[in-house]
Amino acid sequence: QVQLVESGGGLVQAGGSLRLSCAASGRTFSLYGMGWFRQAPGKEGEFVAAISWSGGSTYYADSVKGRFTISRGNAKNTVYLQMNSLKPEDTAVYYCAADLYGRGSTSIHQYSYWGQGTQVTVSA
Repeated sequence: QVQLVESGGGLVQAGGSLRLSCAASGRTFSLYGMGWFRQAPGKEGEFVAAISWSGGSTYYADSVKGRFTISRGNAKNTVYLQMNSLKPEDTAVYYCAADLYGRGSTSIHQYSYWGQGTQVTVSA
């Protein structure tokens, strides 16, 4: 069983920055691919970013490429999402998820464990 706990969300003005963290339980965190997804009110969930178990491969949605950076600290069992140049359309609940196959994936179906989510609100 893997438990994931997100933190770092909040209210920020457009153009500002936030860093989300996702702390994972378990001694095998370093073997998991990790992803971030988001869901805005009234919309379907969408992929944001993913990272492979080693950190050697990263993937981004076109809408966040160049603004968001995913990274991981395996010694701390934590994955991060640095979000810069935030826009009102980035407003959503952000979820981290664990891919037990280790690759990191853009597909929501690849992920087995999910956190509870953290709210990000970007004001105009």
